[in-house]
Amino acid sequence: MLQPKKTKFRKFQKRTSEGVKYMQLNFGTFGLQALDCGHLSASCIEAARRAMSRKLKRTGQIWIRVFPDYGVSKKPAEVRMGKGKGQVDRWVCPVKKGQILFELHGIPASLAFQALQLAQHKLPLKSQFIESI
Repeated sequence: MLQPKKTKFRKFQKRTSEGVKYMQLNFGTFGLQALDCGHLSASCIEAARRAMSRKLKRTGQIWIRVFPDYGVSKKPAEVRMGKGKGQVDRWVCPVKKGQILFELHGIPASLAFQALQLAQHKLPLKSQFIESI
């Protein structure tokens, strides 16, 4: 799964993922754009990548435009309040509205739509299929 090799700090402060981020396709001809704000976990990104790569059967190219570099900490179950912050539980990527999540290139539009639709079902955010002009 995706996670950073090294970070400046062990644990992170909470931050919001609200707002709008206007992005356009830079690498591929088809893409998946977020319509909501939220967090994408490393396991969601990996599940979407696997679904797309299985559908494409090693044709074309996939770019993952998000990376989970923000650690979310969690305390164990049935632990009393206090005694500091919990350990890093999972790695997430804060996503803003309008951010490009995945890009595809070198495949027909119908196959790209099907592959990105499979990836959409693996993600907890609303997203849309976009095409470069």
